[in-house]
Amino acid sequence: MELHIAKDPVQLSENVAAWISNYILEVLQEQERFSLVLSGGSTPKQLFALLAKAPYQQVIPWEKIDFFWGDERAVPFEDERNNARMAFDVLLDKVPVNPENIHVMRTDIPPEEAAAAYEKLLKSYFKEEENTFDLVLLGMGDDGHTLSLFPGLPIVHEQKAWVKAFFLKAQDMYRITLTAPVVNQASCVLFLATGANKSLTLKSVIEGTFDAEKYPSQLIRPQDGELHWFVDEAAASAMEI
Repeated sequence: MELHIAKDPVQLSENVAAWISNYILEVLQEQERFSLVLSGGSTPKQLFALLAKAPYQQVIPWEKIDFFWGDERAVPFEDERNNARMAFDVLLDKVPVNPENIHVMRTDIPPEEAAAAYEKLLKSYFKEEENTFDLVLLGMGDDGHTLSLFPGLPIVHEQKAWVKAFFLKAQDMYRITLTAPVVNQASCVLFLATGANKSLTLKSVIEGTFDAEKYPSQLIRPQDGELHWFVDEAAASAMEI
């Protein structure tokens, strides 16, 4: 695990944009396609806005990237809470992507059907490859959740399925999410975390004892891949660095 600390959220987004751009170009020297998992939230939104501008808009070979999502709220695409909608508004509508390479989690069919369809899509895409995604972007909530893996819920213990849907009482909505097993087969996972309100949770996740029931972000430990945490000084303030 590598920890990268930036002064503030603006510097963090700039650092991550540069890192991602370099990583994509590096990987594409060895292979034809690049698989990228996007996340929702305010921190990725800042990052996406940067990637949509020069120099990244021109430097990154967007047409070679296949886009996926880590999780989705089961609300219509038009709803501003929809993670895919945010990514289109801020990034995908502004760079030269191939629409056929964008794989959203469907919210126009029942959530369980959407989860099953997404898992089928992923297994068809990766076939017999040892690793899954080239890069997974993740955030961490104040409560230590990542993706839709929330503390104390059965989804935290999922061992087999790659994609699951479930009803989240606290939000009165269905969520569709990748599970820890498929993310842990990725070549690289990158967490983003900002703000002092996440400092104690971040300390527990990175430096504390393993307790995935309480801090599901601890579940994300790539088997043969890299794990990077990009955080700002406020988020890192409680850690012993």
